[in-house]
Amino acid sequence: MLKNINWKAILYTFTWAICLAGLGLLMSFIKVKKNDLQCKDVKVLIPGSGNFIERAEVDRILLANNEPLVGRDLNKINIHQLEKALQANPFIEYAKVFADMDGIIHVEIKQREPVLRVLNMNNQDFYIDQHGLKIPMSSNFTANVLVANGFIPENFSNKIDTLKSKLAKDLFNIAVFIKKDTLWNDQIEQLYVNNKSEIELVPRVGNQKIILGDADSLQTKFRNLRVFYKKALPKVGWDTYKTINIKYANQIVCEKMDTIHVKSIIPNKIDTLNTKPDLKLIGNKENNHEKDSIR
Repeated sequence: MLKNINWKAILYTFTWAICLAGLGLLMSFIKVKKNDLQCKDVKVLIPGSGNFIERAEVDRILLANNEPLVGRDLNKINIHQLEKALQANPFIEYAKVFADMDGIIHVEIKQREPVLRVLNMNNQDFYIDQHGLKIPMSSNFTANVLVANGFIPENFSNKIDTLKSKLAKDLFNIAVFIKKDTLWNDQIEQLYVNNKSEIELVPRVGNQKIILGDADSLQTKFRNLRVFYKKALPKVGWDTYKTINIKYANQIVCEKMDTIHVKSIIPNKIDTLNTKPDLKLIGNKENNHEKDSIR
């Protein structure tokens, strides 16, 4: 009869019963200990070199019923409510709050990361974060990001909101593209929207107005501009042109300081371009239509 008993199953069940009982006892011990604990300290972690939200603001949000957390019983502190209060702040993307067995409440905060600052037609000033959401300005900190101004109709309601217009979405996409490229992140300091709703790039080096158009074919447009910077400008000088138009797919149209126009054809395979690119000057010289080579 004893041979038919599944001792392995009994041992397995008994082991699990012991584990569950031990776990229940441990949880009871933790609950009792937590009920006896008071908050001894609040530790706040805000990663990042520049903070939109300061520790003083976090402490203000964490005040429960206008009373500080330190000295209060842990079982009377609503951790979930504290997280919700923190995440209601427009500069906080994510917040985690928990208490340890030493009576210390830990607060971990992830801030929103702005990629573009916008000044619209109504003189409203706001940021666009890494997720394409509009967020307000901060009185504590000014982010060192690209600035966009000009004829921008996108409005801001002083609360977190999505982008509504194609123009605003284009500005965001351009800002993200520039931020990811070290060359353009160093060279381009501003975006300007003209009265034709064309987006212009304002460089740090050079006085040229660079007409980008929209956010279509950014890879191609900036690749063409890179080639133009490398091949053409060193030959003619950085102050030769007042306008560089890169909004067309395979060409760059430039306007000289003396109103002479330059048209440069960019080959489809940029990487095969030799040291003498096919750049031709097209302009008027005393009413005579002559074509000169930049080479």
